[in-house]
Amino acid sequence: MRATATTTSGPTHCPANISAAADHILSGFQEDFLWPMLVAVFLVALAGNSLALYRFCTQDHRPWHPAVIFSAQLAVSDLLYALTLPPLAAYFYPPKHWSYGETACRLERFLFTCNLLGSVIFITCISLNRYLGIAHPFFTHSQLRPKHAWAISAAGWALAALLAAPTLSFSHLSGPQQEGKCTVDRPDACIKCLGTADDKQLEAYRVYSLALTALGCGLPLLLSLVAYGALGQAVLQSHGMTAANKLHVMVLVASGVALYASSYVPYYVTGVLNVYARQRWRALCPGFASVAQAKAALGWRTYVAHQVTRGLVPLAICVHPLLYMAVVPSLDCCHRRCPGCGQGQAPENMECSGQALPLNVTATPKTSGPQSPELSP
Repeated sequence: MRATATTTSGPTHCPANISAAADHILSGFQEDFLWPMLVAVFLVALAGNSLALYRFCTQDHRPWHPAVIFSAQLAVSDLLYALTLPPLAAYFYPPKHWSYGETACRLERFLFTCNLLGSVIFITCISLNRYLGIAHPFFTHSQLRPKHAWAISAAGWALAALLAAPTLSFSHLSGPQQEGKCTVDRPDACIKCLGTADDKQLEAYRVYSLALTALGCGLPLLLSLVAYGALGQAVLQSHGMTAANKLHVMVLVASGVALYASSYVPYYVTGVLNVYARQRWRALCPGFASVAQAKAALGWRTYVAHQVTRGLVPLAICVHPLLYMAVVPSLDCCHRRCPGCGQGQAPENMECSGQALPLNVTATPKTSGPQSPELSP
């Protein structure tokens, strides 16, 4: 919950001294915990995603396979997301103070949200691409061209920007509430960059948070779970894989699900709960008899949970380069066994698909013959 010194007229009016006291308590957690986490994540994510992009750009094979295109977009999104972390870390470093101006505040929050959504979208694209390679291999090999993957990527970026656009309206500067130099002992003299809404826009922000959770997290999660479920079923039914290969694929599938379960889902869910906690506290605020009573009524657990997930979400972008390491080696296999794949030609040897997973699935070929070829998407 983010308490601000902004007050509203009417029955929900909250005294400025109570709002400032609550804000000081809640900001202390960001100053003590969040900024060092963001610095560490930035360094790891910058190195990992830069290396991944370097590997993609230095590959001899052109054009890129759709799986590589989606992975490259994920790397770009994660890299841009990582670049938004240093300003946040500097802002949270005590005393919590934003010194870059109103425009930079709104833009930073927009880019933070946009690239976070981009990561989720392109993870979903990778999951669906793997699913198509298994469930519809002939269609994938013969119809899904690099130009289609580039078009889908452009649509993914547009969707992320559209979903993140409201943050440009909600984000703004607040304060200072008193004159003088901003110091740890004088937090009221500091300028805050609010990533959420002020009290007058809180109801609209609650609706936006619910929509963002549904479209930016829930729907991609559902699509990824369906794709990974189909992939896991194909693995278990495959007769052309060794037990070691099956275990390898199932670990990758479980890792994809765990990535959502440990980062994106908690972040969005606790964000919505945090808004509700803030609304409840603001409704109670006019009745507080003292600052101590107001502090006791804070939704502390919800706030801390959301701040912890804010630190865990960036860790996901440090894990994503592992996906690239699974995709890149498959390119060599693709071009050795299927030179025409890059030009969108149907492969003669259907072991080629450019997918990241070494999965053998028996499929019925389009050509006549008693035997079915083995596929390795």
